[in-house]
Amino acid sequence: MEAAVHPKWFRTLNPFFANSDLLDREVLRPLSHIYGNWELDWNKETNEYMAEEGSYASLLNKLIAEIDSTSPPARYHDNEDRLAEYVREHLKWKIHKEDNRWVGEDYEWIIEQGGFDDLNEQHLIQAAAGRVRAATDHGQKHYDEMEESHRLMLAAVLSIILYHRTPLEA
Repeated sequence: MEAAVHPKWFRTLNPFFANSDLLDREVLRPLSHIYGNWELDWNKETNEYMAEEGSYASLLNKLIAEIDSTSPPARYHDNEDRLAEYVREHLKWKIHKEDNRWVGEDYEWIIEQGGFDDLNEQHLIQAAAGRVRAATDHGQKHYDEMEESHRLMLAAVLSIILYHRTPLEA
């Protein structure tokens, strides 16, 4: 069987999240009211975060693998816009778009609420993959190297996905 051919960004994505100093604090700590063990430890042998009881590490590893296997959209903001449009149209929030920004409520909150109608978090996954690709296209080869505002938005998207995927018994 012939090996799959992926775009150049694909082969560099997994190291993008590897052994990060900021990922746990920015992605998992906001969820510490659900799983108190929010600090991550990197396993150099398996090249993933060590799964521990009371931790999102296992779900985060699966999420990173899913982002790895996702072809990022050309315009990841379109995926986030679909979530915001759902919030405006179905939840009747008084939000609107000015230039390229949604205003009227906190953007992260808009995306989180829109995610409740996002089957399997498809739009959120696409947005995350697009944000990673945009970072790597701008020479930011690791999560910790990202420009801060873009990194924090990616962190919010990842947190929202994990929140929506938290098992009910957590």
